[in-house]
Amino acid sequence: MRNAQILGTGSYLPATRVTNDDLAQRMDTSDEWITTRTGIKARHIAAEQEKTSDLATEAARRALAAARVLPEEIDLIVLATTTPDMQFPATATIVQHKLGISGCPAFDVQAVCAGFMYALNTANAYIQSGMAQKVLVIGADIFSRIVDWEDRATCVLFGDGAGAVVLGASEQGGIIASQLHADGSYLHLLHLPAQMSEGQICGSPFVKMDGQGVFKFAVKQLSAVADEVLNQAGLSHADIDWLIPHQANRRIIESTAKHLGLSMDKVILTVDEHANTSAASIPLALDAGIRDGRIVRGQKLLLEGIGGGFAWGALLIEY
Repeated sequence: MRNAQILGTGSYLPATRVTNDDLAQRMDTSDEWITTRTGIKARHIAAEQEKTSDLATEAARRALAAARVLPEEIDLIVLATTTPDMQFPATATIVQHKLGISGCPAFDVQAVCAGFMYALNTANAYIQSGMAQKVLVIGADIFSRIVDWEDRATCVLFGDGAGAVVLGASEQGGIIASQLHADGSYLHLLHLPAQMSEGQICGSPFVKMDGQGVFKFAVKQLSAVADEVLNQAGLSHADIDWLIPHQANRRIIESTAKHLGLSMDKVILTVDEHANTSAASIPLALDAGIRDGRIVRGQKLLLEGIGGGFAWGALLIEY
């Protein structure tokens, strides 16, 4: 069986860092209020001229450099995003052009905060089938442009960023198990209702969220999908070296780790500095863990995420 092995990772955060104290100067909130409820201390916000493709391209360049792979060696680009540069074409094709690549397939995947899980699974299928040898997978979002900065219940939760991985065909290691799910009946808990029609934006252009509803659903399903992936691989909780979860809320992450019997010392945590970067959060955390030396070759990594829809999933990877 051909496996999709991680050859290299990369990430990018915009230069502007906004702390909770910065937000407290412009709205009725405080560092204590945000930190206690979410674990978030700061987030990065894209500059006015920065686009999702800019963030994604920089993360991709760093991943290609780490993998020692040239752009022209890439057979496929899959980009997970909820905040594309434009309605069409796919932001993946814009990144493709900025990287100086032409000809290979390039498309976007939209599963909000679970987008990177869906993109990795798609890339894995291409590699396992022999349709691709090397795939560039990116998660990138600029959520700061779709939150209401007058709504402290949502705006304090999100940040901007991008993360990328280069996958290559291998007979050893790589993605060894994966599970994806979705249930559209829960869309009311987390969604953005706006749509374009006849040159107008119809419906609210801001994220709408039922915080308590999202929390309860996420804790239940993330624990369940983790068990599914481990059962698929014939492994136990004790076999996990690192949990790399979607970085939405520290309390959700702590609950998932507890279910898996993992101490927080075995969790890659970036939510304090990045906030929720949607599709970018897992690859950002993955890159952080690899570059600081915590994650090393041969270890087993459990990646999992959940996003609006709801869509959720998990992957078990031998790095």
